[in-house]
Amino acid sequence: MKVVKYSFAIWAGVLVYGLLAFSFGDRGLFAYRQLQNEQARQEANIENLRLINRELENTMNALLHDPDTLSVFARELGYASTQERFIRIVGLGGYQQTRTSAGEIVFAAAPQHIPSLTIRIIAFFTGITILVSMAVFDLMKVLRE
Repeated sequence: MKVVKYSFAIWAGVLVYGLLAFSFGDRGLFAYRQLQNEQARQEANIENLRLINRELENTMNALLHDPDTLSVFARELGYASTQERFIRIVGLGGYQQTRTSAGEIVFAAAPQHIPSLTIRIIAFFTGITILVSMAVFDLMKVLRE
């Protein structure tokens, strides 16, 4: 009967290990939720990059096929046609150059978790603590009798 009683300490350690690994391990629920959030963040960035790509394609097509758009962009860059003359006044600010954002770099974040060795140590000491507690209570019971 005492063997079964003391084997409870081993089972308690295994249970603690299983619960911690399932919840906070490298493939646990906490890490899984972090990966889901990271996936959503990356998908949002991809959608943003698609929008920027469409904008740039539209601008490129407008520059290739619309001479008015080309002349507006050329003027923004400080160019003029052969029939025009530029008068630049120093100190009044230069031309405004429009720049389209090319997106931002989004690095994938690794999920945070409790290392497996730490989980094993916690489970081991939980089992040892329960085992020692049972032994102390049995010793106290024997001393009372």
